[in-house]
Amino acid sequence: MPMSDLPAEVKPLLDRFVADIGGVVPLVALWAHGSLALGDYQAGRSDLDLVALVGTGLDPGQQEGLRAVHGRLATGHPLARTLHCTYVPRGAESDAAREHPTWAHGEWFERPVSPVSRRELSLGAAVLSGPPPAGLLPAVSDRELTGFVRSELEDYWLPVTADAKAELWLRDVWVDLGMLTFARATVTLRDGRLITKGEALDELLFLGAPVAVVEDIRGRRYGTALPEDPSGDWRARRALLAREFVRAGITGLPARHGSRSADLSPDDPAR
Repeated sequence: MPMSDLPAEVKPLLDRFVADIGGVVPLVALWAHGSLALGDYQAGRSDLDLVALVGTGLDPGQQEGLRAVHGRLATGHPLARTLHCTYVPRGAESDAAREHPTWAHGEWFERPVSPVSRRELSLGAAVLSGPPPAGLLPAVSDRELTGFVRSELEDYWLPVTADAKAELWLRDVWVDLGMLTFARATVTLRDGRLITKGEALDELLFLGAPVAVVEDIRGRRYGTALPEDPSGDWRARRALLAREFVRAGITGLPARHGSRSADLSPDDPAR
């Protein structure tokens, strides 16, 4: 997808972002993945997930300059608050496990470009600057992709569904992300495909998720948010329904799709 095909509401922001970071680092390429590239972007609700390929490793001054760029944009443009970008130095892009400087959720830290992100980029990145990612980022095997997805479910999301974390699920963001992540992961493990959040809502109904919870998420993402229940009864019930559904789904996945350990032979280095 070229820059000209992006939603009109994000083009001015991305044009400015390309210019601003290009003044701080030698920008080789900038790509978008996630909902923006997959045609499911909802302004004000979706994140802008970007990966920048830069000509050199980032010294402290360049990192400070990039943080300043993100801070200025977030102050002056509401959509920039959901703009996330990982900066991959040229020469390090072939190391799939390497962590790279990243701005996300208003913070500066390091993380790798995940197998899911690399698969999304290979399927159809929005090219905001420079060449497309094909041949520049390591390919993702189906085994690597499903292993990563299982790990995210079992090592991160399953503990989050425990009783000790119940209060988290009173918040919209945890209900939305937990339910949609589970549905998308289920399709990847079952079919080897990546789907959008919009498709995940339909998958949730197919999987037997509580209809009221699914429609609650759909209303926030694609329509007018439903009025809040003054008593809080619905919010508490929704939290329990979502948390129990995701927990039961994750614990049932190994029986249907195999566990991570079952995929590895005793001599496999991934152990």
